[in-house]
This record gives sequence, C-alpha cells and structure tokens, in this order.
Amino acid sequence: MQAVERALEDERFAALVRCHAPKAEASVAELVHPASYVETIVAASPDEGFFQIDGDTLMSPGSLNTCLHAIGGSNHAVDAVMKGECANAFVAMRPPGHHAERDRAMGFCLFNHAAIAVRHAQKAFGATRVALVDFDVHHGNGSQDIFWADKTVMYASTHQMPLFPGSGATGERGDHDTIVNAPLKAFDGSELFREAFEARILPRLDAFAPDLIVISAGFDAHKLDPLANIQLDEADFGWATRRLMEVADRHAGGRVVSILEGGYSLDGLARSVAAHMDALMGR
Repeated sequence: MQAVERALEDERFAALVRCHAPKAEASVAELVHPASYVETIVAASPDEGFFQIDGDTLMSPGSLNTCLHAIGGSNHAVDAVMKGECANAFVAMRPPGHHAERDRAMGFCLFNHAAIAVRHAQKAFGATRVALVDFDVHHGNGSQDIFWADKTVMYASTHQMPLFPGSGATGERGDHDTIVNAPLKAFDGSELFREAFEARILPRLDAFAPDLIVISAGFDAHKLDPLANIQLDEADFGWATRRLMEVADRHAGGRVVSILEGGYSLDGLARSVAAHMDALMGR
C-alpha cells in the first residue's frame, strides 16, 4: 500500500479525488458468500497472533477489519461510478480477493471483494449485465466459482498456466457461455498477452454489452514480479485498461471500477498502478 501511495503522489495524479474506504458490515459479504462462511471467518479473527487457514492464507488481528474496509471501499467506488459522480474509480486495498470461492478462503484471499462489488451494482443499481475482467497473473478461481452459473455476469481472465491455484482454467465457458479464459504460458510476453486480449476477451465483452466493467487489477504479471513469469511491463497494463475503457464507452457509459488484486514486486506494482491510473484518467 505504501508503494502504491508513493506512486500516486506524482504531480500528474494531483487531480484525483481520494476517498477513505468506509467499513462495511460483515453481512455485506453475504452478497456472494453463504452466511455460515462469513460467520466462520468473523469467528476465526484472532485477538493476537495468527490464525492459519491454509498454507498461504492466514489472519492476524487486523485482517478482518482490513477486509471490511476493502469491501466498503469497493462498493463505495461502485456507488460513485453508478451515480455519475466520477467516470471511473480505482480501489487501492489489500488483501486481494479473487481466489476466495463461495465458501472457501485461499491464496491470501478471505472475501471476494470484486465479486461483492458486482453483486452490489446489481442489487443497488439494477445493473443487468456486469463484466468482471481479471488480468492478475493467477486465475481468479473464486470469481469463476461464484459466477459460473450466472448469465448476468461475464467473468473473463488472462493468467499464467500452469500456476497457482492449479485449476485448468482453459476451456471453461460456464453454464451460459459467460466464462472466458485466455491462459498464457511462462515467458509468453507482451505480444501474446495483447493477442489473447484482442482475440479472446474483447470480442466476447462487446457481444455481452455490459452495463458496468469491474476490473480485478492484479499486477503480478509484471516482469519484476517474483511469483510469475509472463514478463509483462507497465505499458501492457495501461494498454489493457484503455481497451477495456473503449468497451465501457460503447456499452456502459464509460463506467469502470478497478479493484486491486495481486502484485508482489513493489517497484513493478508502483509502476503498473501508475500506468493503470494514467489510462483511467484518459492519458
């Protein structure tokens, strides 16, 4: 978070309207997670030390509060965009969320903030078709699980395979042909990433004609990131953002909400967020 904040201190971002993420009630997570699961996560929150969920995922005394602010911030961004208070919004928060399935925490993720934001847009504003586009280097198995049988939500993902979480994530199409996966191999690089985006994701998005685009904006496909090897640079994230904005302009009145997911090189993360924000601001 400090690396992201430092990147956004550049004078070219001075015009950004910054808001503190409000804290959501835990029950808001029930938009996508069963109440029993939400209650289990709340009960697991430790007063001290750590509670280990799996080999990658644990909770500290601050985890639950942070997650509730992440949910509140994501939904607040949806409110602002859907009400026309801003053209688009970026939610800078931790932890990530796209690995959290309906009733399972994994991969650093406790609640699926982007999926909750999608449901909030539908419930609060009557959005009939929402696209969730995920360019994190890891497949968003949680988002795919949540929206598998939902014809009102398109989930589209570029990701490295094989890689965590180890799901096939290649030819799945969901119950209504609304799951779009474009897997890449290690060292595929910028050209093949852009080809996959152009050939597999953008045409399906256009055909879906979303009312809102939510981005699961993970920046761990950057070449400096230690957890993966697609070898993108920050210009690729700016390019992908602009292409998604073009789809949003055609179908969704320009409405885009971007929610931070992964990114584990501080330099790569900072540079990528800056390129992403340049694109969102129309540069």
